[in-house]
Amino acid sequence: MTTATRDLAGLVARVAELAPGLRVETGPGATGPYAYDASNYRVPPRAVAFPRSADDVVGVLRACREAGVPVTARGGGTSMAGNAVGPGVVLDFSRYMNRILDIDVGARTARVEAGVVLDALRSATALHGLDFGPDPSSHSRCTLGGMIGNDACGNRSVRDGRTSGHVEALEIVTADGVRAVADHRGLHPFDPADAGVVARLESGLKRLIEQNLAPIRTELGRIPRQVSGYQLHHLLPENGFDLARALVGSEGSCAVVTAATVRLVATAQASTLLTLGYDDVVAAAEDVPEILRFSPSAVEGMDEAIVATMRARRGPDSVTGLPEGRAWLYVELEGDDQAEVNARAAELLEALRAQGRLTGGRVVQSPAERRSLWRVREDGAGLAARLVDGGESWPGWEDAAVAPEDLAAYLRGFRKLLASHQLTGVLYGHFGAGCVHVRIDFDMTTGTGREVMRRFLAEAAALVVEHGGSLSGEHGDGRARSELLEVMYSHRMIAAFAAFQQVFDPDGLLNPGVIVDPAPFDADLALRELPLVDTTFGFPHDEDGFAGAVRRCVGVGRCRSDSGGVMCPSYRATGEENDSTRGRARMLQEMVRGEAVTDGWRSTEVRDALDLCLSCKACSSDCPVGVDMATYKAEFLHQHYRGRLRPRSHYSLGWLPKTSALAGYAARPVNALLRGPLGRLLARLGGVTTERGIPAFASRRALRTTLRAAQPTGPAKAVLFVDSFTRAFRPKVAGAASRVLADAGIPCTPQDGLCCGLTWVSTGQLDTARKVMARTVAALDNGDDDRPVVVAEPSCAAALKRDVPELLGTEAARRVADRVQTFTGALTDLADESWTPPPLPENVVLQTHCHEYATFKGHRPADLLRRLGVREVDEAEGCCGLAGNFGFEAEHYDTSIAVADLALKPRLDRLDGRPVVADGFSCATQIDHLAGDQDIRALHLAELLDPAADQPGETT
Repeated sequence: MTTATRDLAGLVARVAELAPGLRVETGPGATGPYAYDASNYRVPPRAVAFPRSADDVVGVLRACREAGVPVTARGGGTSMAGNAVGPGVVLDFSRYMNRILDIDVGARTARVEAGVVLDALRSATALHGLDFGPDPSSHSRCTLGGMIGNDACGNRSVRDGRTSGHVEALEIVTADGVRAVADHRGLHPFDPADAGVVARLESGLKRLIEQNLAPIRTELGRIPRQVSGYQLHHLLPENGFDLARALVGSEGSCAVVTAATVRLVATAQASTLLTLGYDDVVAAAEDVPEILRFSPSAVEGMDEAIVATMRARRGPDSVTGLPEGRAWLYVELEGDDQAEVNARAAELLEALRAQGRLTGGRVVQSPAERRSLWRVREDGAGLAARLVDGGESWPGWEDAAVAPEDLAAYLRGFRKLLASHQLTGVLYGHFGAGCVHVRIDFDMTTGTGREVMRRFLAEAAALVVEHGGSLSGEHGDGRARSELLEVMYSHRMIAAFAAFQQVFDPDGLLNPGVIVDPAPFDADLALRELPLVDTTFGFPHDEDGFAGAVRRCVGVGRCRSDSGGVMCPSYRATGEENDSTRGRARMLQEMVRGEAVTDGWRSTEVRDALDLCLSCKACSSDCPVGVDMATYKAEFLHQHYRGRLRPRSHYSLGWLPKTSALAGYAARPVNALLRGPLGRLLARLGGVTTERGIPAFASRRALRTTLRAAQPTGPAKAVLFVDSFTRAFRPKVAGAASRVLADAGIPCTPQDGLCCGLTWVSTGQLDTARKVMARTVAALDNGDDDRPVVVAEPSCAAALKRDVPELLGTEAARRVADRVQTFTGALTDLADESWTPPPLPENVVLQTHCHEYATFKGHRPADLLRRLGVREVDEAEGCCGLAGNFGFEAEHYDTSIAVADLALKPRLDRLDGRPVVADGFSCATQIDHLAGDQDIRALHLAELLDPAADQPGETT
């Protein structure tokens, strides 16, 4: 045992004494994801603790002080400045300290623990017509503790300002483990026995302020977004010694915040959104002062690169409502009366047209369009990180702020500065508050590139100071900008910052390296040159192959959201960072890096991190940077088990297309056997759960009968690909699909006997998958057939569309992929305009297959159903939980059900006679299992639309 290991073991033991029952994790598998946040930095911690109470925090801080070990507080881990990583113990408040303790409607306040996610608070307060004003773009996963640490603002900061303006009191623990409350009048002990300690601390602070009145009054609080440094001006006598506001923005370097009382605002009764187009961001910035005359709640800007990337990643319909232009402003107006708000919007548009810079402008009336547009802006950091052309960009100078009236001049100078260093920046941000976010194509992998970055950042700091601005406008200084504070502030002010931190933490153990005694901003960079990794998948969209693919994750953390989109079902079920897309990507980055994780593809830590990934592919669409964890997992499993025995389920479920084909020859006796004790024994031997029944196999006779009836009577316009699941378990779907397509003017030729290879991909048996895929491509690509290939099973359609070309890498594979359509896509794109489906129910419950959601953008079953006349589509937004082989594997059954409980099961519980539509075989199987004894059967869309059925779903 090494000295470091013994010291760590001793620290963990001491923490256990002082905080009994506290969960503390060590080792690379647990700490790897916490070495990163959303910044450029990698700082591996020694341990991660998950406190459940302030007393737990006290125990950790006392143990760490005794051992001289640093402590870093962390919320959602979305910091872009590197202020949520540290070398000692990381406290993850998001896991358990996430309770809303009180909402006082009369006083318009809420008391929350530090790990409460902003959206959770907003959902709770919305019931009372209240809201928390600051709303960062990361609102679906950022925590109140993190917002307090950074003094976060958000999209509506023109109206609501910074977090510091909404804090009434902070419940803190000092570096020596003393609990106290900081409010507008100073500091108060939580325990009367600590009154002397607190009094001495408060006395030291007052002395500091008295000694530095002049620099504090002249250098701090000059512009709305001056977040850099400590906010000591709140301690001035004229400001009432407001210690709560002074600690906001201190980035966990003075005390650890465990809870806060925050002020709430009334929800606006009326609002409207204008989108304004410009030739460039400078022209947009020129109009900001005029816009501010109209008292907007939000003025947000972005350039064309973000919009182009969104459309490429999620389809052309993902961004609608923007006027012509190469840069845009969103302007939101709010008020108490909608007519007054509308009149103000019209007046603003007229005023801006008179200014002569607009290329176009419109009022966005549709709520759906508004949500779509705000999502583009909110995903800006991720979308800008990996652009449509494959280029990468990074934070580091992503948060500078100036007064709004100086924004255009600053942007002109900034763009010249970028050009002088041959750098490119993607610009977006809170233009109405003068705060510009920009991601820049720094080269941090080479010495030359790092030197360019160092020179650029020094000059950028000088430029923003020349314009009277701040290095940081809401993200904090962190590791990215603390070294540059001396460019912005006098030596006396820098000394005052150090003295402030010393009063609270004389040993410098709280989040060291930020604000005071900073680390160099080019130290601990995560990015470095890495060797190319030999893989089976081609990763054609990533310049550095697998290493570049896993590097897509930049930590913005959308995968940690509890709502919106489908990603990430396992995180939503467990709440664990390691079960998020981000956590898994970080572990894969650690594997490629080869320092903490040293055994490469054989790593058990990486295997365990990937274990609960459902391979749903939702991240490939929902993740702003397009992380595709299903593909990464398939590649890892292939390499990890190469030449070794695999889990039993890889054989029993991975080879299902072969075994099911054999079972079809004796379907009746096989089904009878599997329903009995021998079937349960076989399931256990195959690693398959006995908690759910094995679906009944269809006979070859049923398949032949269906296929004979499906032959077109005239020329076929498309090929109906009869996939392995449809062939083995529900040939009736093939028959229904054939009839519906013929009825819609798309007669098809059924193609049987082929397989997409999906089950071998999802279990990481890529050599076999490639052989299967090659045979399929050879059969479908005969040189003169360019007819669409319609696939009834969405997961198989997705495999043919994406996995086949990426695994085979041939022109033939790409030609086949280009022809592939889902059943929904075929009806959307190819149906005769005169086609009228049979009468449909007014309301349906829909479970969209995750692979269809991720791969076939713009062809959603919900949209088709509405277009065909279904009035209400109650879509289960999320994964069904079965996810192919995942939910059949014995060790994953509980997680499978937990995922289903998030969205699908609640809809089944309130079904009230509505039909359930689920095109995916795994989705339908999960629904059948969840239904139990209830008379519920999921219909394929083809069965719902079958013209031969007397009633929807009565497929012959």
